[in-house]
Amino acid sequence: MASGDDALPQPLQVPRSQYGAAQPQYQVPTQPQYQQPMQPQYQVPVQSQPQYQAPPSSQYGQPAYDFPPAQPYASPQPMIYVHQKSKLAAGLLGIFLGCFGAHNFYLGNYGKAIAQLLLTLLLGWVFGIGAIAAGIWGLVEAILILSSFYGSRWHRDANGVELRD
Repeated sequence: MASGDDALPQPLQVPRSQYGAAQPQYQVPTQPQYQQPMQPQYQVPVQSQPQYQAPPSSQYGQPAYDFPPAQPYASPQPMIYVHQKSKLAAGLLGIFLGCFGAHNFYLGNYGKAIAQLLLTLLLGWVFGIGAIAAGIWGLVEAILILSSFYGSRWHRDANGVELRD
């Protein structure tokens, strides 16, 4: 017999019954109880690892910087449309209406504009020379605006925005 035949159920010998041949009865084999083998209990020795200490920043010659935490979903900055004023329009206003400060009103320089307007209105009608002085002042500023180049003081409005050529 082969070793594998031992596992098959074998019929039992039973006495013959009154009805004839003996009926074989099979015995239910018992299942072997399988269990997990006992694992050895290992204990890991607890060793504390040394904590990393950053070297002082002077060792490498660079200062340590603290950065603010980044905001992951920061809202985008709104786009601000800046209206550039025309250099030609400011120059022509200075030439033709410079005694009233129209070019300075256009550029947003309200202090100078009011000074030119008051000089023309108050002193111009009383003494006559105020309008001439304000007219010359406006003409000089108009020439400076028209001959200005990018980045110069006369090429900007009151908000610091460059004039459009």
